[in-house]
Amino acid sequence: MVAGLIAPVVIIAALVVRTALTELHTPGSARVTWIFIRDPAAVAAAVAVPVATVLVSGSWAVLAWGLLAGALIGHLFHRARSPDR
Repeated sequence: MVAGLIAPVVIIAALVVRTALTELHTPGSARVTWIFIRDPAAVAAAVAVPVATVLVSGSWAVLAWGLLAGALIGHLFHRARSPDR
C-alpha cells in the first residue's frame, strides 16, 4: 500500500465507524446522514471530484483523497439544495 493512501483510508474508516456507532445509538441516523446518495445532483457533484483529481494529477494514488473529498462535496451539495432535511 502506498504510504500516502494510509491517511485517507483511515479517515474513511473513521467516518464509517462513526456512522455505525451513531446508528446503534439512534436508529435511522445513518439514513439521514447518507441521504445525499439518493440525490442525483449531489451524486454527480460527488463523482466529479474524484474524476477531476485523477485526471488533473494523472495518478491513481490520489483516488482515495478524491473519494473522500467527493463524499464531502456531495453531502454539502445536498444540504445546500435541501436545507429542510
